[in-house]
Amino acid sequence: MKFLDYLDEVDNHTFHHNNNTSKFKIKDIFNDHWFSFLHDNPDIHIRPIVHKEVEKMMGCGSLSNGFAVYSCDNCKNYLYVPFTCKSRFCPSCGVKYTLDRAETISAKCINCPHRHITFTIHQDLRNIFRFDRSLLNLLFDAVSSTILSWFYEQNHKENYTPGFISTLHTFGRDLKWNPHIHVLITEGASGNFTPWKKFECFPFIMLRHRFQTTLLSLLEKNIGKHKFKALKNNIYKTSSNGFYVHAPKVRSRDIKSTVKYVIRYAGRPAMAQSRISDYDGEYVTFWYDRHEDNKRVIEKVHAYEFIKRLIIHISDEYFNVVRYYGLYAKKHKFSDKFNYMLKPHVAKFRKQLQNWRCRIELYFKQNPLACSCGHTLHFDYISPKVYNTS
Repeated sequence: MKFLDYLDEVDNHTFHHNNNTSKFKIKDIFNDHWFSFLHDNPDIHIRPIVHKEVEKMMGCGSLSNGFAVYSCDNCKNYLYVPFTCKSRFCPSCGVKYTLDRAETISAKCINCPHRHITFTIHQDLRNIFRFDRSLLNLLFDAVSSTILSWFYEQNHKENYTPGFISTLHTFGRDLKWNPHIHVLITEGASGNFTPWKKFECFPFIMLRHRFQTTLLSLLEKNIGKHKFKALKNNIYKTSSNGFYVHAPKVRSRDIKSTVKYVIRYAGRPAMAQSRISDYDGEYVTFWYDRHEDNKRVIEKVHAYEFIKRLIIHISDEYFNVVRYYGLYAKKHKFSDKFNYMLKPHVAKFRKQLQNWRCRIELYFKQNPLACSCGHTLHFDYISPKVYNTS
């Protein structure tokens, strides 16, 4: 099995409980159609970051990108380990990113019950965020303002501060543009005088109305009152109950799996490769479970349409889709009193296991540097990336 296939299999093993490597690769679909897609669609505006990330992903694992060489002193056998692309659009590299980020977040998490809250917006607002992606920052601002203002109102003198992590998803299960925020928040907070107070009841109606009001006000301020007024008034008419906010309880032992769920697409395409059920060289068939009724839906689309649906979700360069707030953003006066999910020495040890060799050994009980003669391959040298100077 190739090194990159190991990463794909880790993806399936970790997130889909499926030990079989995905048969159909997003990389193959793009290698087959990306340049013809650009040629046949000259009028489609493609952001520079899309070209950059897609082309990095297409060349991921190529020896021309550089590689490490491992050799065996006993039989003189050798192994090439190609460098990965580190693209935020690469399924294989994204798996490693997600696993590493989940470990980092879990080490930050206070050992207490958490709540997973999803903040969604009115469908008429979606394209506003698509065509001006800088406005996506307002989604984060509206969510944090909604949460922190409610905690402040519980006791002004205490000014209770929770810890929460917000993650942006720009897609629905059908891959269409649908920006929304996932929040993992502590069911408790620290005050100015009280180290910890439990907050187990989150008022859904308040959250819905306050999030709607806050976001619409921020948009009006940024877009302009005259341009936004008609749309704002129509949204208030059609969404009298506020925007949809969902906040299911998360059991303590499920916090890490919830972390993986909300950040799973922070560094890779908006769809797992395991959802591709067929690719005939021209058409891609994939499935998703519809959110409304959990009914499985199967779609068959041309490769060009598949490419369109994926590339619109590539984030702008340097845009942070995962952000920390409250107790998780900076040290609090009572931080030393908290019990964390991972002890510092455990977190440090687990970080040491985040290299490719340890990860493969942990998941598959197989040493990728084991030579066929029974000895162990050792690092020899690095061959750098080959640049085309013509």
